[in-house]
Amino acid sequence: MQQTIETAIGGMKITSTVEGRERFPVRVRYPRELRDDPESLGKILIPTPTGAQIPISQLVDFEYKRGPQAIKSEDTFLVGYVLFDKRDGFSEVGVVNDAQQAIQARIDSGDLTVPAGISYKFSGSYENQVRAEKRLSIIVPVVLLIVFLILYFQFKSVTTSLMVFTGIAMAFSGGFMMLWLYGQGWFVDFSFFGTNMRDLFQMHTVNLSVAVWVGFIALFGIATDDGVLMATYLDQSFERNKTDNLRGIRAAVVEAGYRRIKPAVMTSATTIIALLPILTSTGRGADIMIPMAIPAFGGMIFAAITYFIVPVLYSMREERKLKKFVS
Repeated sequence: MQQTIETAIGGMKITSTVEGRERFPVRVRYPRELRDDPESLGKILIPTPTGAQIPISQLVDFEYKRGPQAIKSEDTFLVGYVLFDKRDGFSEVGVVNDAQQAIQARIDSGDLTVPAGISYKFSGSYENQVRAEKRLSIIVPVVLLIVFLILYFQFKSVTTSLMVFTGIAMAFSGGFMMLWLYGQGWFVDFSFFGTNMRDLFQMHTVNLSVAVWVGFIALFGIATDDGVLMATYLDQSFERNKTDNLRGIRAAVVEAGYRRIKPAVMTSATTIIALLPILTSTGRGADIMIPMAIPAFGGMIFAAITYFIVPVLYSMREERKLKKFVS
């Protein structure tokens, strides 16, 4: 019976044909109209030892069940794939975590029973995001430490380095503020010369991704430019203007801030303007470059407040030194 099923339904290879350098198997089986439904299959004749032939329907029961389109295995276990995608505005990692919690909740409540020997696992592109976040949890602190060490080697002062380092804190918050604003429908929702600004800059909800964190790392390197420029001239101003009174300290700070404000604004402006072509770009690669540029764009805008923070902190330190010296 098994041989008949293999030959009549599956097709048994009886020989091969050679055509030049190519070889093709020759199989024999029933025509399609005699094996395309259970009723037709039941009419296939099975020979018996006595020579009589009986329909196969008298020997087996036919059941029609829907099965997998393909049988696959991994690590010697049968495996089946269920594909799903996320909705707009949701991150891949968040969707997977929510799905895991929903399934586990149904298992805990008894609504879903997982048979013995069966397990499930989420896989896909979100795994790359999880692995990248683990690496970034190490890389980001290392980058911040390296930036601080470079500042310390430049100024030879921990307090001055911390003053300049405030630019990174402001830029960090500015980058997140810009990511939040990108997801708000009212942000820059106006037209200019017939072009909507949100459409021009392709503004939509941006989830945290590897590209966004790479943009933050790049931002940390340029966010201290204004602070370095301001602090360097403050040091030079105090070297030229030796003073031992409160008015002299504040005059030296104002002089340094007044003379360096234009170069600092130009430094920030050139960086911000250079990012505009990236933010408005389209085509291949734009989906990666735009999330990288958003934190730098927002961070440099918000980091402009360091024009005032660094001189104020510098003045506070010098005034405190003066009070300790006088007392």
